[in-house]
Amino acid sequence: MTLVEIAGSGLAELTCARLLADRGHRVRLAPPRPPAGAAGAGPRPLLLTEPTLELVGSLWGGGLLEGGWPLTHRHARWGAGPSAARFPQPGRAVDGAVLAARMRERLGAGDLSGEPAQWTVTAAPGGRAAHEQAGRRRLLTGTAPVRRPRDQDTARLACTGLGWLHLTPLGRGDCLVQAMVPGPAEDPAGLLARLLAESALATRLRGAPRTAVALDAAPRVRLAPAVPPAAGRGGLVVVGAGALRQDPLSGTGTAQALRTAILAAAVIDAAAAGTSASALCAHYTKRLRAAYLDHLATCLRLYAAAFGSGAWRDEIDATRGALRGAAGY
Repeated sequence: MTLVEIAGSGLAELTCARLLADRGHRVRLAPPRPPAGAAGAGPRPLLLTEPTLELVGSLWGGGLLEGGWPLTHRHARWGAGPSAARFPQPGRAVDGAVLAARMRERLGAGDLSGEPAQWTVTAAPGGRAAHEQAGRRRLLTGTAPVRRPRDQDTARLACTGLGWLHLTPLGRGDCLVQAMVPGPAEDPAGLLARLLAESALATRLRGAPRTAVALDAAPRVRLAPAVPPAAGRGGLVVVGAGALRQDPLSGTGTAQALRTAILAAAVIDAAAAGTSASALCAHYTKRLRAAYLDHLATCLRLYAAAFGSGAWRDEIDATRGALRGAAGY
């Protein structure tokens, strides 16, 4: 069967490897990343809502999420309106690094031959590949201790004039603090503290995060996420955030990454069965672009309803322009 190089250790890459192996293909795994807690590595907190948990279970079976922190509700206040709502939303806060390590352990050693692979699957292809991006916003992220440990069953969302804030309890008295702002942030920790000071969510914490990072977060889609094999080289399928990055406000980023893995495995499996690899790669590209445009429409609706500053108008206009140019929005 087909030999596939899995050139990474992310959730999407490892899930694609699992699906391909289940279908009888050989997979060669990239060297493992350092374990969580090792030098140069660390926890990667993720909030997985119930649909994502169900998807992970259907793909991998049970046991992967042991040790995560269960959540039962979400409390949300969007925009400047006075109304806020607490509603059931089962989920689990997990360490993405631990989750990936458990996935890799289930895959075993993989193929150890030195022969050329017919396909490569990766979430980080490197280089400056062509992509389309709607906006420049950044996600600020850090951790802080909670003030009331009994409140650790509820994730909380709120807005200020600068952007939105989200608190995800991680258990053991800690909380993941995230905020979205409409552009670059030279002092992530300082800006995150400022947003908290303008929000009622500050009362939930003992203080703002002492350190924080700013991550590129505007929605982005790779223009050529799949390339068929050609003479002298194998094919390439980009999965995960390297293929399609969603604004984390949606809460579906991990599920979307896993869906790219499902589709990528189907592309490679169908190509091995004789279907045109070029047609399959074109279909993969079309599916990702459709998901990108659907996500932009959601972002436009939500941000236009909540933010009116000049910087946010630029983000909203960039989103509207991408939709108008791509789909006649």
